[in-house]
Amino acid sequence: MKEYCYTVAGHCFSVHPAAGITLDGPLAHYAPFATDPATAPERVFRLQVVPKEQLSEPAGLVLEIDQDDDGSQIRLCRTPDGRSWFVFSLFGALSGTMLAAADFSEATLALHTQDEFALNNALMVMYAMRTARLGTALFHAAVIGHGGRGYLFLGKSGTGKSTHARLWLRYIPDSELVNDDNPVVRVFPDGTARVYGSPWSGKTPCYRNMELPAGGFVQLAQAPYNAIRRLKGLAAYAALVPSISGKRWDRTIADGLHETENALAMHVPVWHLDCLPDEAAAQLCASQITQA
Repeated sequence: MKEYCYTVAGHCFSVHPAAGITLDGPLAHYAPFATDPATAPERVFRLQVVPKEQLSEPAGLVLEIDQDDDGSQIRLCRTPDGRSWFVFSLFGALSGTMLAAADFSEATLALHTQDEFALNNALMVMYAMRTARLGTALFHAAVIGHGGRGYLFLGKSGTGKSTHARLWLRYIPDSELVNDDNPVVRVFPDGTARVYGSPWSGKTPCYRNMELPAGGFVQLAQAPYNAIRRLKGLAAYAALVPSISGKRWDRTIADGLHETENALAMHVPVWHLDCLPDEAAAQLCASQITQA
């Protein structure tokens, strides 16, 4: 069986398609993260990909979450023995189903269509859940690299994260886009934090295998004016939590994320920016956060 290996933020995972399933196309943007299976480190998780007829829905499912984000639908249920059953649908059309081990060390994904939706979401889910215990967080954010550091712009969908990132690219010299939707942040035992590009970047193709010291987090809010303030303590912690993916009702995962969030709030500057979508907002933000 063919094995695809990838390393994101230092964590290696593998994909194993069954005979007759071709993933070269759907996995094309994972290429910058490819790792030789012969020399790859221990995998944090393994994903088997099989035809739809090879995976049946388990009995006794209990619904945990049913999420619809602009047509991207993910349904998660728990089996009686603690495994997780996922249903991935795009605008009402079933894309794939996945059965994951209780500790997310392995899973089986059944593809119902040839689009990338189920595969991408399966890998994101497995990565976020499995690495939550390893000082690692998958963020919903846009990241700009500037001055040798990475700055993450946070906020709800529609807040203007991508817009603000584009303003930096246009008006702040020597800025570069690291990731536009799902970067990874990793905290190390000495308290240092680094931000990484990932194979997941939303609507903007930006799949860069790069890393930078985390320079700061900026929580964005739309407003009829531009104003920025530094957040500390509980306010800084609270600003980070909504932007991190994870199964927070799982005690082990929740505890891992809490440790990461607490370390980030303590060691990396966190800001709140009320802003307009204009050059002045980018200039104000850059003048403050790059000096911290």
